Amino acid sequence: MTLYELEAVRNNGETESLKKYEGKVVLVINSATGCGFTPQYEELEKLYEKYNDKGFEILDFPCNQFANQAKGTDAEIAQFCTLKYNTKFPLFKKIEVNGENTHPVFKFLKDSQPYKFSGKGKTKMAFISKLSKTSKSTSDIRWNFTKFLIDKNGNAIDRFEPVESIESIEKRIEELL
Repeated sequence: MTLYELEAVRNNGETESLKKYEGKVVLVINSATGCGFTPQYEELEKLYEKYNDKGFEILDFPCNQFANQAKGTDAEIAQFCTLKYNTKFPLFKKIEVNGENTHPVFKFLKDSQPYKFSGKGKTKMAFISKLSKTSKSTSDIRWNFTKFLIDKNGNAIDRFEPVESIESIEKRIEELL
């Protein structure tokens, strides 16, 4: 299976085939507007602006499963992202990333790239993992702003935890482009 075989509902209610992103390098994130990692939107938007015309996309999936940090309606989330961070990358409807209602995109991503973090920030991730009430298996998402990198063939090739720097992600993006 690849990302291109899936579909998701955009923030505006339209269903979109992810085949639309075929041949591009894609970063998929689960986000929240009220999280300590929310300022990453600023760096993510800079990445998007820098590489979008070279075949890079970011797909943003809000999720309220971690400490209720994605409160509000889909319209309110879109307004926040646009007004506070001027994001232009695709925003999807709020979803679940863990548990029995896991969205198919995140089931694919977690199956392809289970949790294996051991880098800088390991202690912080261990603390965050303890806070997560929905993280039950080794593949589950630990917190908001987990990111998955997809190659041009639709394969999930890397997983980045929220504590990892955007610079480390950018290096991988450049390699794939």
